[in-house]
Amino acid sequence: MKIFLGLSALLWLPYGVYCTFFPEYLAEVAGVVASTPTGTTEIRAMYGGLEAAFGVMCVFALARPKFAGPAALALCFALGGLALARLIGFVLDDSGSSYTYGTLVFEFAYAITAGVMARNAGALEA
Repeated sequence: MKIFLGLSALLWLPYGVYCTFFPEYLAEVAGVVASTPTGTTEIRAMYGGLEAAFGVMCVFALARPKFAGPAALALCFALGGLALARLIGFVLDDSGSSYTYGTLVFEFAYAITAGVMARNAGALEA
């Protein structure tokens, strides 16, 4: 669990901070472009703040091990939601691209891994 949370912190926190300060990066890699200042703020919030918060949550769970299971469960739901919505978008929008395929595989695999970690940590028990 510590390795999973540590790698997750190293993944999400820097990526979120980067997207907060350089939202135009997403235009290059994902084709996500803001057409208004409000849109730019939305990118900063969703790709920056939310993903950085995932990383901070993992750091917190590393520091307080009793939160490791709940953190993994939260990651399972969050990444599962991303993967499911991306799959729906892929079908409805015909958005097949190397970015979409890569993120679908990553998000589904990550959600499953996080779910297994949460189960092993007892986070699914009443």
